[in-house]
Amino acid sequence: MNFEKPNQSSTLKKKKNLGLQTRISDKLISILGYSNRTIVQFVINLTKQTSSQIEFRKKLEQFEFSSKEISLFVQELFDEIPTTKKRKNYRKKEEHVEEEEESCSRSRQRRKVSSEDEESDEEARIACDKEEREKLEKSIRERDARKIAERKVKKVRCDVKDRKEMRKLRKISREEYLKDREKKKLEEMRDEIEDEKYLFGDGLKLSELENSKLRYMKDVYEIVKKKKGLEDVCDDEYKMPEVYDDQFGGVNQEKRFAAALQRYKEVESGAEQKSWEDQQIGNGSLKFGSQDVNRNGDDYEYLFEDQIEFVKASVMEGENEEDMFDESSDGFREKERVQKLQDERKTLPIYRFREDLLKAIHDHQVLIIVGETGSGKTTQITQYLHEAGYTKRGKIGCTQPRRVAAMSVASRVSKEMGVKLGNEVGYSIRFEDNTSEKTVIKYMTDGMLLREFLGEPDLASYSVLMVDEAHERTISTDVLFGLVKDIARFRSDLKLIISSASLDANKFSDYFDGAPIFRIPGRRFPIEIHYTKAPEADYMDAAIVTILQIHLTQPPGDILVFLTGQEEIEAAEELLRQRTRGMGTKIAELIICPIFANLPLELQNNIFEPTPKGARKVVLATNIAETSLTIDGISYVIDPGFCKMKSYSPRTGMESLLVTPVSKASALQRAGRSGRTGPGKCFRLYTAFNYQNDLEENTVPEIQRTNISNVVLTLKCLGIDDLMAFDFMDPPPAETLLKALELLYSLNALNSVGQLTKTGRRMAEFPLDPMLSKMIVASEKYKCSEEIISIAAMLSAGNLVFYRPKEKKVHADAAKMNFHTGNVGDHIALLKVYSSWEEHNYSTQWCFENFVQVKTMKQARDIRDQLKGLLERVEIELSSSFNDVESIKKAITSGFFPHFALLQRTGAYRTGRNPQTAHIHPSSGLAYVLPKCVIYHELVLTTKEYMRQITEVKPEWLVEIAPHYYQLKDLQDAVVKKRPRVKHT
Repeated sequence: MNFEKPNQSSTLKKKKNLGLQTRISDKLISILGYSNRTIVQFVINLTKQTSSQIEFRKKLEQFEFSSKEISLFVQELFDEIPTTKKRKNYRKKEEHVEEEEESCSRSRQRRKVSSEDEESDEEARIACDKEEREKLEKSIRERDARKIAERKVKKVRCDVKDRKEMRKLRKISREEYLKDREKKKLEEMRDEIEDEKYLFGDGLKLSELENSKLRYMKDVYEIVKKKKGLEDVCDDEYKMPEVYDDQFGGVNQEKRFAAALQRYKEVESGAEQKSWEDQQIGNGSLKFGSQDVNRNGDDYEYLFEDQIEFVKASVMEGENEEDMFDESSDGFREKERVQKLQDERKTLPIYRFREDLLKAIHDHQVLIIVGETGSGKTTQITQYLHEAGYTKRGKIGCTQPRRVAAMSVASRVSKEMGVKLGNEVGYSIRFEDNTSEKTVIKYMTDGMLLREFLGEPDLASYSVLMVDEAHERTISTDVLFGLVKDIARFRSDLKLIISSASLDANKFSDYFDGAPIFRIPGRRFPIEIHYTKAPEADYMDAAIVTILQIHLTQPPGDILVFLTGQEEIEAAEELLRQRTRGMGTKIAELIICPIFANLPLELQNNIFEPTPKGARKVVLATNIAETSLTIDGISYVIDPGFCKMKSYSPRTGMESLLVTPVSKASALQRAGRSGRTGPGKCFRLYTAFNYQNDLEENTVPEIQRTNISNVVLTLKCLGIDDLMAFDFMDPPPAETLLKALELLYSLNALNSVGQLTKTGRRMAEFPLDPMLSKMIVASEKYKCSEEIISIAAMLSAGNLVFYRPKEKKVHADAAKMNFHTGNVGDHIALLKVYSSWEEHNYSTQWCFENFVQVKTMKQARDIRDQLKGLLERVEIELSSSFNDVESIKKAITSGFFPHFALLQRTGAYRTGRNPQTAHIHPSSGLAYVLPKCVIYHELVLTTKEYMRQITEVKPEWLVEIAPHYYQLKDLQDAVVKKRPRVKHT
């Protein structure tokens, strides 16, 4: 048998494959812990199919071949396994991949280095800004310290000057007194001589002593009369004037003009003043035509076709029904007299608890006081604390939710204490500070106390803080709760009083770590509650009818009507005047007194004037009269059950005042206003079923339904960075808080890590909306701070700049459009109004001629003066560029760039970042111009979504001012290419 000799090369190849398989198997055992022929063959085939080590490694990892030794194992396999077509030039590919990996690694390294550089740059910017902010704060503190020192020096100088002036005035006064005394003594001597003649001139014999005394008096009188050039004039006789013509037929002009000028000399002696006073007294004591209606009028009653039927449902009991004021006495009417005020203080319900209250305040650092409306807690507690000596350690501060309340309460307390308002007792409201260094009792709005935290974070100058009307839960009140709660924990000497008229006092007690509750009964007289039998379709008409029903059928007593706003109050006043005018003089006099925020102060004070005898006063008020104001003489309350409530949408950034039903707590407060001076009645223009089932228990806190960007800025300025952890009684919605932070960041008030910047610290010094504050800060860059603070003052003074009387609508519109010449926009028009008024020396006549509200302009001037002082405080120089309108518009845009809107093809506008359809308000000067791109001051919801105070801008300005907020391409794409046709009406 012949055997073929095997091929040597094939034998060597088999041996080599067997050795490779053995090595792979051994390697797999060391890596995985197991191996077999199938796995080894799979790894070999997989290696042949792949084109690179990276691809082979990834495929192994897919089958869970992962280990630190896998890279070395892959390298060995690629070195020993023969090449295939698929792996042709794999080394070149591997080299290319490795180069790519190295380039990627280098780019990642560069990006890492660049990101680290950016982070370091950002940290450097933050550190630099923090240093500048601290420097600004230090400068503000030093400036405040200098002002205090200068004020003290000035006071010393003024005291010295005053003493000198006082000595001089005393000397002059003494000389004038001696002159008057000489004159009076001379008149007494003359009268005595006349009496002697009258009594003893008929031949009665006098003694020698009496004759000598009479001669002496006559001699002295004649000597003084000749010396002074006096003449005997008998007061009860008429003396013919001297003739003006002389013996030659001429006229003595000197005597003629002397007679004509004689009446002006009488003015100096006070005759005209006395005549004016007599006339005013006569006007004040006029007898109304209705007083003799029972004597002269026909005996019949008025009938109402639309009379409203009420159902008596309940009676709110009083404390001391028998202790009633005697309103007919003159002493009760004359409340200006301090003694009568002191007697009235003793009749208040809180007076009986004076000692117990002071003991409770002494024993507890925090005290919750629940007192019914009218108990006297607002006016009396501060005086009790002052009398107890708390003002020796510091001031007593009392906050009020509204400006009118702070002013009226401070005025009342100053009268009761017998001091001048602004000295021992003062008030501080936004843009008005009526206090002095002597002030020991200070009433203020809660927002002003919040601003005092910026300059005095520990409130070291206060010994007692009283947060009054806490149940109203304004946004500033809720923030104050968290701040004063924190201060009370480290200031054991500070007394904190939370005053509330709400029944939910337990919630306040729990919030302030279980503080005790002190209850004061506040109603001295019972109140009857009446509901309508059926719901009323028109509560305005129902309120008018109810007023007239009460006026004609109820005993004497004033009426308080709660309406939602200024428009309703003015409409109700007009309707009442029309209907009472139609009834003639057969009914008693009805005095209508409106009260709302925009009413001039002198007209607001009319509600506190005593009602003349035989007349009835009706007060038309907003919810400001629920708790903040106490009006004496109110016996009847009409409650339609509605109020205006502010609502804020963080998504659209739109605030709106919506008419909503009141809560049960507010309804109880309104009813309580009628039980002050006697038994009262409350007429609710809704059914008892509506009250029990449709009304909420309490009003939603303002912090949960308004824009809180200004509060967030203040808290950031106080060093409170973690707002989510801030101790709110009722925290705001997270969306609203995030929206506020986003706005402040876009305005450069906060940096990327949420810390306050130097710009933000400057903005916090202005008591304005953050956008207005940013506009003022940005005016430094554009050199137009003088013009910008004028615009800010006009915007802050309110929307009632122009008025439009019915009989002169055309003239008023023409006068208004004169300021809009050239379609400059509403902001520049406001600037023109103020500048023109300033050029005319703040003339009232100019305001009348141009149909401009005098009160608004005076308020704007006061606001501007304060803003001017704040510019110096934050180290912004005053500069002016009145003719550079573009710079002024850019400064406005710097603050209001988030309020940007673009014209659409429909003629409406679409807002910027949060798209919302809006329209230009009809009162705007650009209402019929429709520019392409505008910024607006505010977005309000009335019958439509309206933009107020409009100014035209260019899209490129937005990119220049806020590149972090807008992109030019997006703005250009959104601008309408073809403007819509405008129909002029």
